[in-house]
Amino acid sequence: MLKELNKNKIMFLMLLPTLIFFLINSYFPMVGIYYAFTSYDFAGGLFGSPFVGLDNFKFLWQSGMLLKLTTNTVGYNLAFIILGNGLAIFCAIMLSEIRGKLFKKITQSVMFLPYFISFVLLSVIAYNMFNYESGFVNTVLKRFEAGPVDIYNTPWIWVFLIIIFYLWKNLGYSMVIYLAAITGISDEYYEAARIDGANIFQRIWYITVPMLKPTFVILLLFSLGSIMKGQFDLFYQLIGNNGVLYNATDIIDTYVYRSLKVTFDIGMATAAGLYQSLFGFILIMTVNYIIRKINEDYALF
Repeated sequence: MLKELNKNKIMFLMLLPTLIFFLINSYFPMVGIYYAFTSYDFAGGLFGSPFVGLDNFKFLWQSGMLLKLTTNTVGYNLAFIILGNGLAIFCAIMLSEIRGKLFKKITQSVMFLPYFISFVLLSVIAYNMFNYESGFVNTVLKRFEAGPVDIYNTPWIWVFLIIIFYLWKNLGYSMVIYLAAITGISDEYYEAARIDGANIFQRIWYITVPMLKPTFVILLLFSLGSIMKGQFDLFYQLIGNNGVLYNATDIIDTYVYRSLKVTFDIGMATAAGLYQSLFGFILIMTVNYIIRKINEDYALF
């Protein structure tokens, strides 16, 4: 180790700022994991608070909160991953087949634009569309004498609305990644397919889709690595502190935030966060192991 350090000291010196960054921001804060095993007391501080062992985890499990949060978090993220990647691949393929350059650029820009809209602005758009008194949806329903719908007090509707808003906001970004992968496919494959008499659908199915497989697997692994993190900004800005919708929309991130800001239960919040990190770690290691067994080239490590 010392010999290697002396031989490549300039390389290690260049690496030093990155090591310091991760030590300060990622590793030193891990001492706070101890909060998960305490009933935090502000007077006693971190190591002066009563040690309660696994009581925080036991409460989360016995109250049913852990199961609900896990189900919501994983369920929404699976919908985001499956529908997001599926629609992104479909749109990228359709866009790549457009021959008009001007129309292609305009379409790509319009689809990419929502990605730059902030979540705060997204919540304003949602409120102006769905609020009970003067929202766009209820205004249209009143015109047709269908009566207003109290959307902000109807939990099941928000399951679909959250997924729709996520797809609308992130579809353009995901599509660009797959479009770049399609651009990198050699034209020789398509020319050979045309000579053999393959139509456009056969060229897409037998050339484009298989060529996108490595990109899809890598994006899938990255997505699964954060499947327990959810989309805090999206959920918090759209739902806020509306307790009526918590059963259908509450995820681990929003629960941890409320535990810290509203109830000041630092021990419970840390326990939920630690469970979230461990679950995500085990999941990404398991999925990567399975993929490495199937095809080692597609694995992350």
